Amino acid sequence: MKTNIRWLIILMIVGICCLAANMLFSKPPASLPNIIFIIGDDISVEDIGIYGNKAIRTPNIDRLAKNGLRFNNFFLTASSCSPSRTSILTGRFPHNTGAAELHTPLPPHLTYFPEVLKKNGYYSALAGKWHEGENTRRAYDTLLIDKKINGEGGENQWISMLKSRPSDKPFFFWLAPYDAHREWSANDQFEKPYSPEEVIVPPSLADTKETRQDLAYYYNEISRIDHYIGELEKELERQEIADNTIIIFMADNARPFPGAKTRVLDRGLKTPFVLKWPKVIVQKGESVAGLVSSIDIAPTLLELAGINPAESIQGVSFARLLKNPSAPFRNYVFGEHNWHDYEGLERSVRTPEFLYLTNARTKLTNEGPIDANQSPSAKSLKKARENGSITAYQNEIFLSPRPAEEFFDNLKDPLQEHNLIQDVTYKKQIAEMKKTLHKWQSQTGDTTPENLTPDWYHRENGTEMPTKNTRGEMPGKSANADRINNKGPF
Repeated sequence: MKTNIRWLIILMIVGICCLAANMLFSKPPASLPNIIFIIGDDISVEDIGIYGNKAIRTPNIDRLAKNGLRFNNFFLTASSCSPSRTSILTGRFPHNTGAAELHTPLPPHLTYFPEVLKKNGYYSALAGKWHEGENTRRAYDTLLIDKKINGEGGENQWISMLKSRPSDKPFFFWLAPYDAHREWSANDQFEKPYSPEEVIVPPSLADTKETRQDLAYYYNEISRIDHYIGELEKELERQEIADNTIIIFMADNARPFPGAKTRVLDRGLKTPFVLKWPKVIVQKGESVAGLVSSIDIAPTLLELAGINPAESIQGVSFARLLKNPSAPFRNYVFGEHNWHDYEGLERSVRTPEFLYLTNARTKLTNEGPIDANQSPSAKSLKKARENGSITAYQNEIFLSPRPAEEFFDNLKDPLQEHNLIQDVTYKKQIAEMKKTLHKWQSQTGDTTPENLTPDWYHRENGTEMPTKNTRGEMPGKSANADRINNKGPF
């Protein structure tokens, strides 16, 4: 009899403990935040109003930042479309995804963070660009795959998706407009499209009428995204769910112009990142200065949804920055450039003060992917090179051979114009950065294959090469990097 009573008491204690644990660690569905993740296509950080561009009209993105947080040092792991997106989806470095090169599908054994949200009660949906591989289909309840046709960038699906979602579940939306990817399609969709005279020509481009027109068309596409973000916010307010909905706006890589897209410099890897969550963010309009990597998005959103991240995630949650924006975060962010239309293999490590990068293909130029290096802006640069009016900064894309190593002082040289790799003043800092990069490569299984995927197009005129559709060895493959979960230096 005493034994039965003893067991009854034990069972009661266990039951009370379990109930207490559930009360502490589980959330009722009504308290879980909705999440809208907007990832623009080929947009540079300096081409958004809140980040200092006085010519662009992005009032809705700017308002997101003013009512939320603006991250000033948010970096991608690759300035290349699908490698950047697969990295975000998995919370892993590109060479750890098995999909380090453009248009390479993710393998089935990895975990995709929208899939985890879906398994934990979220309604998960994607609208727009989808090229992370067939296996990622399982991450979404709804896939509204669109192409940049009929003058639209895909944003016209957003409101109908928001209206038709299940009302009894929190939701996660991956909104992937094709704007501002070439070819341009927003030129005639505004009451006041941009004129060539309005735009700001970055120092990496030649200031010609062709370049200015190219930039004006690009600006139109950014403003189209901004317009639909405004419409999205109106619908959230109409449904009375704006207060507990997280809205994020960022981009997958830099603008599709020479000197930006595919680069591992700041002008390739630095991205706009604004986050609004009225229910939680108190210090509205503040800026986050700490270094953050795009692999940190997955664990952050999972934490905010009350879910533990999968072991495969290499990123670290930055959720604490939402309540303490001034706190430091990472010591380092890392970047990769792998094949994107053209052969290439570069790696970078950045701190707030310095950037160090390596190039394993020094004989090759880096004029960007084919959509950039065959653009009107690129042709203007080539003309400037021929007539001798090109600057050293602009001509850098045409260099061959290129330096095997580069080192920049970010504070003294924010454009990262002057390579200080031979400057003895920085000998100690260079050695430390080099050591950190090598440690990251070793711990995460990065490799430098001899047989990389070759050029698919001619670097000068863009015509197809005999090697088109030929694939080489993926970086990280020989080390089984897609099975390595080491986070590397933080």
